[in-house]
Amino acid sequence: MATACPLPATQDLPTLHAKLQGLLRFLRDALPISNAHTVDFYTESVWEKLVDLSPETVLAALKRSAAEAEAEAEAGFSEARPLVEAEARAAENLKPVEFMNMKKSHEVQAMSQLICSITDYYGVKQVIDLGSGKGYLSSFLSLKYGLKVYGIDSSNTNTHGAKERNRKLKKHWKHYHTQSRVDVNGVALKMAKERKVQNEIKYNANVEETYNNSSANQEKMSPSDYLSDFSGSVISDIRKQMENLHAQPHGEDNLCFENSFSLIDFLPINAVETNSSSQIINREISEANKERRKLASKSNESNIYSPLTSFITADSELHDIIKDLEECLMVGLHTCGDLASNTLRIFASNSEIKGVCSVGCCYHLLSEEFENEHKECMQEKWGFPMCHYLKEERWCCGRNARMSACLALERVALGQGLPTESLFYRAVLQDIIKDCYGITKCEQHVGKIYSKCSSFLDYVRKSLKKLGLDESKLPEKIIMDYYEKYKPRMDELEAFNMLKVFLAPCIETLILLDRLCYLKEQEDIAWSALVKLFDPVKSPRCYAVIALKKQQ
Repeated sequence: MATACPLPATQDLPTLHAKLQGLLRFLRDALPISNAHTVDFYTESVWEKLVDLSPETVLAALKRSAAEAEAEAEAGFSEARPLVEAEARAAENLKPVEFMNMKKSHEVQAMSQLICSITDYYGVKQVIDLGSGKGYLSSFLSLKYGLKVYGIDSSNTNTHGAKERNRKLKKHWKHYHTQSRVDVNGVALKMAKERKVQNEIKYNANVEETYNNSSANQEKMSPSDYLSDFSGSVISDIRKQMENLHAQPHGEDNLCFENSFSLIDFLPINAVETNSSSQIINREISEANKERRKLASKSNESNIYSPLTSFITADSELHDIIKDLEECLMVGLHTCGDLASNTLRIFASNSEIKGVCSVGCCYHLLSEEFENEHKECMQEKWGFPMCHYLKEERWCCGRNARMSACLALERVALGQGLPTESLFYRAVLQDIIKDCYGITKCEQHVGKIYSKCSSFLDYVRKSLKKLGLDESKLPEKIIMDYYEKYKPRMDELEAFNMLKVFLAPCIETLILLDRLCYLKEQEDIAWSALVKLFDPVKSPRCYAVIALKKQQ
């Protein structure tokens, strides 16, 4: 275990409760907008009921805010461009198309480095990856950092796929390491030769200058008088170049990971306290990383990453799933719905788990305790809310609001807009279904038909057919009359959806603060925080919930 050092200060529970109070005050008025479904936009006259401004006014204000956010994002990208380009070059070496896309590569890079820092902090070697899916994170943690990883997923198909993918990745990894070592040696040799040529030129010039000076001054100087200095400079230069190669290797240490981060690099800026003890811990972690990588490169264990199939609940007994469970770290990269909440509960209830790093997603799949209170349910542990404060408030977001929390504001701000026309088509279709077929609530989903259609008419025909409705009873003129009726009001739908996008971070913040407050309520947790781990444009679900237990 690394030498203990003071952890950065974070906001306490009363401060977080105050933030929750302000957020709830705002959402009590705004939540109906987030909970309105786009499908019902025209049938339920949503704009007239919920918004007291013209769509032009709303769009102008939102686009102005989006432009400001885009300018800030562009400025940040310009500063980070060299690092982004370096990351892209490193990712190319691993052929991400073959193993993972650029989004997943970015996520695995950032999260695996943070996880390694936390395992070094506690001196643990075992990691449990819940909802491991295809095993990308698990594979890299085992191959790059030499950690013993158990990847647990509820899908047997994912488990088998992860095993096969890991086998191919290990084969590629070994080949890449071999080639990298050859490249490093080649670079060192080439640099030494170039330095030798340069210094021979310098040597000849020195000889000529010395000879001329000797002749002019009638002084004698032996070759050893200047050769010793020359030789020393060459050896020194070569040693420096080799040290640089070892400090920034082109092989395993930089494979898809351009920088080595310590835990403190990922903490919120206002939470970091610069002190001598943090510098000591960083040096020790750096040394620990070097030792770990030496061991990892020598390791031939075939089971250092073990994919397992199990459906995880809040009450799952890890000892029944992992026979050699020891002190470990629990992680989850984009764990869906209740699994993110259950990850935190399992962490809090198991003494072996020293730390947790969880990035959730799919908020619409969360179970909500107060969503359907009139229905009898035997469920005791819900996905939301988790903390006492929101439970006492009996707060409920609603499925549509949780769905809208998954919208990507940063992407929209950078011009990756919403599919307004397809949403418009679906909203008009709903009015047709209501008027012509007497159906107010359609249980079936139309799905992704828009991309396969050549026009609104074609969209309606195919949608009705998929829904099992007789499309022959509707002549073309009636269908197109609906289109012409609502086309002038398309800007209402665009403005409304933009409002939902701008409210999305508020819903997500509420869910994340609920999880953080739950962790703050646990007595044996020394430190917990929300950390922006990913670039939100590359990976919109970018916040990690991190907690560390008190060291015994």
